[in-house]
Amino acid sequence: MTRDDGLLEILPRLSQLSAAISRGRLAQQATDATGLNLDRPGMTILITLANAGTPLRVGEIAERMQVVGPHVTRQVQALEQRGLVQRVADPTDKRVSLIEPTPTGTEAAQTYMTTVLGWFREVIADWPTQDRTNLGRLLGKLADDVTTRLTQ
Repeated sequence: MTRDDGLLEILPRLSQLSAAISRGRLAQQATDATGLNLDRPGMTILITLANAGTPLRVGEIAERMQVVGPHVTRQVQALEQRGLVQRVADPTDKRVSLIEPTPTGTEAAQTYMTTVLGWFREVIADWPTQDRTNLGRLLGKLADDVTTRLTQ
């Protein structure tokens, strides 16, 4: 890697961003805003389901979260016991259950996302519109490309 390709400067900046968000406890603050005592994996499952907009199989949830299925199964069972997700029949295969958030689970995911988005909105409020657009486009591209590369 050469210094002039810009990559050498990116890694410390990603670490800086991650540390700043972690120290600021953004995820914990957003979880606290839901009023639920949830761990990060449980909250991530609710967000994954809310963003999917359709019920998912446990394997699909695991794939989207990039974790193994048994971890998701345990978390889904705990969320189900708390009334935050429910199982529904797969219309194409009655032997399979799909997972969807309950209204309470959907509300928690929306509160979480609203809190996080509000925080980021404040951070970039003074940025020019084009910079905000570029950030969204480039961050989306980076996330997609990293995810694709890691699954190959």
